Amino acid sequence: MIRLGRISYVNMAPVFHRLDADVEEVAGVPTELNRALLAGAVDVAPISSIEYARNAQRLRLLPRLCVSSEGAVDSIQLVSRVPLEHVRSVAVTRESATSVVLTKVLLPEAEHVDETEAADARLLIGDAALESAFEDPTPHHDLGRLWLERTGLPMVFAVWAAREPVPAEVVELEEALVASVRLARAEPERLAHEASARYGYPAGFLARYFEKLRYSFGPRERAGLLTFLELACDAGELERVPELRFAHADAVAV
Repeated sequence: MIRLGRISYVNMAPVFHRLDADVEEVAGVPTELNRALLAGAVDVAPISSIEYARNAQRLRLLPRLCVSSEGAVDSIQLVSRVPLEHVRSVAVTRESATSVVLTKVLLPEAEHVDETEAADARLLIGDAALESAFEDPTPHHDLGRLWLERTGLPMVFAVWAAREPVPAEVVELEEALVASVRLARAEPERLAHEASARYGYPAGFLARYFEKLRYSFGPRERAGLLTFLELACDAGELERVPELRFAHADAVAV
């Protein structure tokens, strides 16, 4: 049985909506799943895109899946009482690797400090970012929107990856994950109401949120990922941009 990582945020609801696969689910925040996959505690997982790049020699990508947005994503927010151009320090979350690097790419002059320290701005991801939008009147800056304004490309926050050697069952599992997303897209009201019952957000809010998320790893998403990795190199967060290596042979390498 494949041990399948599941990000513990509401953004995974479409992928697991009607997943028809015999797997053992292992839930965690992105940085936890990064470590679990590299340690062999899970076989397949959605992991931070920057973490794939840092360990590409040990991993293979599922070619049809990612977690991305083209514009605002809602669940990755920089909360700041000062204008962005005046931000000189950011308290960053320990739950995400990609969003921390993206913040450095977008605000290269800002120093990063631990999330417990005082700073000009705070980086929030996942459910904490969604909740903050409801509860905190402080200005929120969506990193997906800021990335699109800078590059004109989607931002790939997470990729789906498997450790080498890749289990033979991964091709079938990928098909099941894709089928679940398709069904979720075909019945958005049902998805929103079921996710609302599980996660506690209003169904209407979740319906709008899910519309902003992308799960297909197409040409534009791959271009956005490579652009992000190039800028991460320029920011000193990555030694080189790796080849995108895929988990099965019928995928076209980039």
